[in-house]
Amino acid sequence: MSAYRYFKQTRPIATDEGIRARSRRGDFAQNWWAQRWIQALERLTDAGRLRRGRSYARRGQVLSLDEREGQIQARVQGSRPTPYRVTIRLDPLTDRQWEAVLDALAERALFAAQLLAGEMPQEIEEAFQAAGVSLFPSRSQELHTDCSCPDWANPCKHVAATHYILGEQFDEDPFLLFRLRGRSQEEILEGLRRRQTTDAPALAEEPLAYTVEEAVPPLEESLERFWQLGEPLDNFPTYVRKATTPMAGLRRLGPAPFLDRDPVDLLAPAYQAMAQAALQLAFGSQEPGGQEDGEATRAGQLKIEQPDVEQPDMEQ
Repeated sequence: MSAYRYFKQTRPIATDEGIRARSRRGDFAQNWWAQRWIQALERLTDAGRLRRGRSYARRGQVLSLDEREGQIQARVQGSRPTPYRVTIRLDPLTDRQWEAVLDALAERALFAAQLLAGEMPQEIEEAFQAAGVSLFPSRSQELHTDCSCPDWANPCKHVAATHYILGEQFDEDPFLLFRLRGRSQEEILEGLRRRQTTDAPALAEEPLAYTVEEAVPPLEESLERFWQLGEPLDNFPTYVRKATTPMAGLRRLGPAPFLDRDPVDLLAPAYQAMAQAALQLAFGSQEPGGQEDGEATRAGQLKIEQPDVEQPDMEQ
């Protein structure tokens, strides 16, 4: 804005109905993407107003925070009886830009797998940069904020408080950032699945770079031993590896339309119990991880690739 008005600093009206920040001191966000959002805010905003905004957020002055029509709408209790109305909006990416981003994401198999599992890849900005855009606001022109308070400064402390509470929301829902850029979680995952399906035939048509030797003898040579057991599996190695993405199979399925809660929260205890039961069945009375990494157990029958196995991914 073009000018500043001087306002005598007044204390906000205390309220116990607000969204009190989980952070009481130090960093506001836990996950890297939420921290990245806070860093973008702090780079584009006056330090003094950020300090007052943090105080507002920790005191619970943000009464409500809603996502509506691609923007964030909040109510913040200030020094006047009527709460101030705050809006935060990011410039959405165009369809062409999103298609370029999805192409870049699909080229990185790990990115696609993590997104399908409901996680935010830490290097995801590389895909956006390859498409010539940014996921997080890099310029003040991309970030549009407004507040009904009389302060001419933008962002004011009420907007700053909303930013900090929004950062904690990103901790819980990383796809909120995508929605502010114009695409929902379902649209992104569908775009990635479509690209995986499209690429699959091309991969299947590629000739194998190696030949497979036939290890099974012809049936004519095995008639006399057809009903006999084959070689024992005593030396068949089994490797147990800690899951890099817990409950990946459940996360890929997404929300269930017939449930009012996240299926991961509902079924995770059962999956964990089955995983522990499978480990107990495999190890018997022996505790997993009790030997050196890779050391054989049960006379070479079961091997552990990582000694700190807790909850292997048993969902395949």
